[in-house]
Amino acid sequence: MNDEYFMRLALNEAEKALEKGEIPIGCVIAANDLVIAKAHNLTETLQDVTAHAEMQAFTAAADYLGGKYLIDCTLYVTLEPCVMCLGASYWTQISRIVYGASDKKHILPLEKKVFLHPKTTLTGGVLEKECAEVLSAFFQGRRKE
Repeated sequence: MNDEYFMRLALNEAEKALEKGEIPIGCVIAANDLVIAKAHNLTETLQDVTAHAEMQAFTAAADYLGGKYLIDCTLYVTLEPCVMCLGASYWTQISRIVYGASDKKHILPLEKKVFLHPKTTLTGGVLEKECAEVLSAFFQGRRKE
């Protein structure tokens, strides 16, 4: 299995968010080619600004593993993580983050690596076009309402 395979699973989660009227961001966390957590945005559903897909997935993965550290795990997320989610990823010590679309609206003020655990690697642009299209369609629809 490769990064595109897991990013497609994250896109499926984004579709679930879309069905709920949430901003369509989805993610999965994998360990040894096994999905250990799936999540999507729930900020509207839970009325919680911290209920980002990544935050939900971190909690589910830690529960699955029985511990708070996500060493040897990879987070696949359809949109570049925000500062909050990168900060949380730091504390999980996740080994790798792979994202699809870049967040052009909320550009981080500092180099992203500052927010990452020293052992975490970051890869962007996996299925970037597909990930960006889902978000663009959502926001175009919102502007028409």
